[in-house]
Amino acid sequence: MTFFLEVLISGLLSGVMYSLVALGLVLIFKASGVFNFAQGSMALFAALTFVSFLEMGINFWVCLLMTMGVMVILAFLVEKFILRPLINQPMITLFMVTIGLDFFLEGFAQLAWGTQVHRLDLGIPNDALFIFDIMIGKQDIFIAVTAAFLVLVLTVFFNKTRMGRALRAVADDHQGAMSVGIPLKHVWVMVWIVAGFVALVAGLAWGNSLGVQFSLKTITLKAIPVIILGGFTSISGAIVAGLIVGASEKLAEVFLGPFVGGGIENFFPYLLAIVFLLIRPNGLFGDVHIDRV
Repeated sequence: MTFFLEVLISGLLSGVMYSLVALGLVLIFKASGVFNFAQGSMALFAALTFVSFLEMGINFWVCLLMTMGVMVILAFLVEKFILRPLINQPMITLFMVTIGLDFFLEGFAQLAWGTQVHRLDLGIPNDALFIFDIMIGKQDIFIAVTAAFLVLVLTVFFNKTRMGRALRAVADDHQGAMSVGIPLKHVWVMVWIVAGFVALVAGLAWGNSLGVQFSLKTITLKAIPVIILGGFTSISGAIVAGLIVGASEKLAEVFLGPFVGGGIENFFPYLLAIVFLLIRPNGLFGDVHIDRV
């Protein structure tokens, strides 16, 4: 039983890492109806920018502020040169543009900061705690608490603030939102800034665990089953689904893997997502879409 609980908790804590990336996807989809394929590259770009500044001998908090400033600039550039010219274009067009942005950010990061792997140490203790003989890493606990705090802040932001309500209005209808005086360009800049901040947190969390390397951009692929399960518009759903995906893939690898030759961890989340699409296409917490005729 102890071994089962260790595997389960390890999976849940891995799921928190997936949820951090999924949060960025949910934010942008919630405000614009666009699936941002470049979220993984944004996390990579943010982490690479931060660690490169840090290696220059700059103070940690100054590096954090400078990196956030870079992400703000990125948000303004995306809104001006990508989103603004494509207002009211088909969503598939905007999705294809985010694929282009994904490759651009990856190439620009290589050009600006090089291709070498960077070691990132945020000073988070990496030793383990033993609770009822169950081993839990302090680093995983810290990341889980950070993710929980982010979810709380974002939930309050979307539901209780004027800007949050404006973001939801823009997602429902671009033209309708503009007709009642909501400045579309300001709203889009704000949501990309928030998504950039989430990408920075996700990039630092993953970089601290695995090192800052270009394989980090592939974490977007693990976030796809998460938002399918949780719902494309649900912040809390991203966290719950991340926990489900993380726990199920670890349990499947340990307990089912020996019967199928191993490697089940890599595809089990997608299998789970396919099953969910057949049973509940809107996800656990997603909004039900109704077309009135």
